[in-house]
Parts: sequence; C-alpha cells; structure tokens
Amino acid sequence: MRMLINAPETVVADALRGMAAAHPELNVDVENRVIVRRDAPVAGQVGLVSGGGSGHEPLHGGFVGPGMLSAACPGEVFTSPVPDQMLRAATAVDGGAGVLFIVKNYTGDVLNFDMAAELAEDEGIRLAKVLVNDDVAVIDSLFTAGRRGTGATLFVEKIAGAAAEAGAPLDRVEAIARQVNENSRSFGVALSSVTTPAKGTPTFDLPSGELELGIGIHGEPGRERRSTMTSREIADFAVDAVLEDRPPTGPVLVLVNGMGATPLLELYGFNAEVQRVLTQRGVTVARTLVGNYVTSLDMAGCSVTICQADEELLRWWDAPVQTPGLRWGR
Repeated sequence: MRMLINAPETVVADALRGMAAAHPELNVDVENRVIVRRDAPVAGQVGLVSGGGSGHEPLHGGFVGPGMLSAACPGEVFTSPVPDQMLRAATAVDGGAGVLFIVKNYTGDVLNFDMAAELAEDEGIRLAKVLVNDDVAVIDSLFTAGRRGTGATLFVEKIAGAAAEAGAPLDRVEAIARQVNENSRSFGVALSSVTTPAKGTPTFDLPSGELELGIGIHGEPGRERRSTMTSREIADFAVDAVLEDRPPTGPVLVLVNGMGATPLLELYGFNAEVQRVLTQRGVTVARTLVGNYVTSLDMAGCSVTICQADEELLRWWDAPVQTPGLRWGR
C-alpha cells in the first residue's frame, strides 16, 4: 500500500486536522466531524448543509464558505455521515431562515439525512431537502435505488449557495437547487480501480488495456467494459450518453471532472474533445470548469456533467465564491 497516511483508522481525522490548520476561515470540529463557515450562522440567510463519505475531496468540505455551503459532514471513507453530524451542522448554520440539505442519492446518505431532518424539525429548525441524482450510466446500483448523485452536486451547491448568499428565501433556494439537478446529467469513466485506505488494494479488478464506462464515484460498476479508448472516443461516448438522456435546448454549463489521479494535462486535452462533440451536436457552452472536484481517491478517470442554464442560473454561477476548493469573484 503506497499512501501518504499514518493509519487507515485515523485518515479522516488527520485530514480534518490538516484542513483546520490550512483554512482558519473555517470552523473544523475534528471530534464531531463537522466543517462550518466561521461566520455561521448568518442571520436571515438560508443555511446549506451537505456531506457524504470522505474520499471525494474537495467535495464536500472543500466547498464550505461564502457563496456555497454553510457546513459539510464528512463520513468515513465512502461511508455516509451519521444523523448526529447532520443535526449538529444544521444547528450551527440556522440563522432563522431555514436550512437546505443537499443529498447525493446513495442509500446511506438518504436515510441518515432524512433522520437528521426529523431531529432538526423537532428542534424547531425549518428544513428542506434536495436529492441529487444526475448519473445517466445506470438506473440502480450497488449503493442506490435510482440514479447516483455525482458531478451535478457541485453545480447544485454552487448555484443554490449563491442564491442563499444573496438572501433568497428557503423555498426559492430549494426550487433553484431542484432546477439545477433536473437540468443536469453526468457520465463517468474509470481508467483504473480505486484503493481505499482500509482495504489497501484495488477494490475491483480492471485489467491492463481495459476501461469501465459509466463507473460510480465509489468504484461501482458501470454500463460495460471495453478495450482502451482514446480521449476522443471516450468524449464521443460520454457526451452522447448525456445528451441522449436530456438534450439541452439552451446554453449549458460543463464540468470536466477528474476522478483523483488524472492530471490536468489529460483533463484539458479531454475537455478539448468534449467541446468538439458539443459543437458538433449544436450545443452552446456558456461556462466550463475543468479539474478534480468530485473525486474517488486515487482512481484514474474522468466524468462529464452538463447542465442547461438560463440567465438566472448563469448569474448565480458567476456570483462570488470563497471556499478552499472553488473561488472566484472577490
């Protein structure tokens, strides 16, 4: 096992301690595993809370800050956080305008966020919840009933976060988040397996010279395996899968995302191919983001997320954001 860690059982706590040292603008509770923007709660502002298993960084903790999430709950690697974490986060960010839970569609996350919502409402916190389920690769998987939540989570957190920062009420922030999810579709490809600290070896067998089309962010199986494809061929397959599921009727946001071990040199080259396919299909690209944002530890691979965006959504996308993992406009 070649990992820059002390021990598998302390990897999340160690990372949180390092995050606290690097980002004093955040309140990082290592013991209770909650990351909160330091100025929370902001009076009269909707609080946004998300979370999930660790190993997908910068999602979610790296997206806490002005213009995006108010708090995040990191679980163990690829394991849902628990309701107590989510309740603590909701309490910490409730400024009187309510709290929105943003939940990726994985069974553990859904059950635990639902339980936390009931606990929060018992304490008088007004709650709303949005489920992210943008992956077109498979309908059901090892971890879900229905489609998986993947790259669109970034779009939902950024755009809804900007609306909340501007003072939009809870029902409006919720509606915007739902619109972004409904407008978004994703498709991922694995060039290598993922190795978790606890296992220390690849979680699935992907022989040399093969790749997996439609992989999930935990290493879940995709649609099919094929012999190695070029960047051009992968872009054709992935973009067509997204467009066939939801053909856009207007300009789009594009996320070309690395799965953790794919260098930017390759991602930018892949983005060139994605842009080529979109141009050929008559799709107008309004904004593009390239990088490792919704990752799967050390997996080599990529995903493409496309979100149809009207003028309002583009305005929220362009709004200032200041988080460890995403920042512009200030």
